[in-house]
Amino acid sequence: MVKINGKEIAQKILTGLQSQPVPKKFLAVFLVGNDPGSVSFIEQKEKIARELGVDFRSYHYEENITNDDLRERMRKIVLAKRCGGAILQLPLPNNLNPFYAVNVVPPQKDIEIMSERTIGSFYHGRSLVLPPTAAVIDEILKSLNLKRNSFEQVAVLGQGFLVGRPVTNWFLEEVSEVCSLSEGCSLDYLKSVDLVVLGTGRTGLVKASMLKKGVGVIDFGYGISEKTGRMSGDFDADSLAETGEDHLSFYTPTPGGTGPILVASLFKSFYKLNATDY
Repeated sequence: MVKINGKEIAQKILTGLQSQPVPKKFLAVFLVGNDPGSVSFIEQKEKIARELGVDFRSYHYEENITNDDLRERMRKIVLAKRCGGAILQLPLPNNLNPFYAVNVVPPQKDIEIMSERTIGSFYHGRSLVLPPTAAVIDEILKSLNLKRNSFEQVAVLGQGFLVGRPVTNWFLEEVSEVCSLSEGCSLDYLKSVDLVVLGTGRTGLVKASMLKKGVGVIDFGYGISEKTGRMSGDFDADSLAETGEDHLSFYTPTPGGTGPILVASLFKSFYKLNATDY
């Protein structure tokens, strides 16, 4: 079994970027409120930006900001000629609509593939970059010398717009059978698939015994486990003690799995979208 080292894969991505010219334009990141997880993710992005020499600018707004005000403030920043990319840090407070805000980001600056125009381009195979979660899986498979069509059956658990929807669409291009499962569905189907992608945010939801032998697991879920009090993903890695580690072909741990790769992939997309402006 291979325990994916996300930090190692992320470092390879960043090392590759360090050999390229640094984009002249700045990367804008927008944060609303003070969610600890969001603040931590922005700090990670800022740290990498410093290492690469990228002009990183974060904009912090109070939780009581209105949809119209957030959209207008973002619009003024992202439409500036000196802005080369934008990230709206999620989750937003419940009173805000992320799509209403992010739709002001021009396609050539939408490194997260979140606006309606860039999502449409991705679904029709015309996007210059992949959605971050699809990019993460692509990097993981490359590290294992695998391709999308290496799997006959793929299950994507969770149907959110960050993980479930883009990942399902990406696999549909080359995999014969892709099943998108909502959180309330029976998980018996997982016994028949070759790859499981998790993105529900329900810690410890999937046990090793629920999967067939030789399966791969890519886990985007994260949260504090009620059982252990530690950061955990949707996959209960402790359950491998019951089946044996050789039950899986590979899996991503939480933390240290998909997270570091996702952040590095955002910068890779930023570089790619600004490659003509060096």
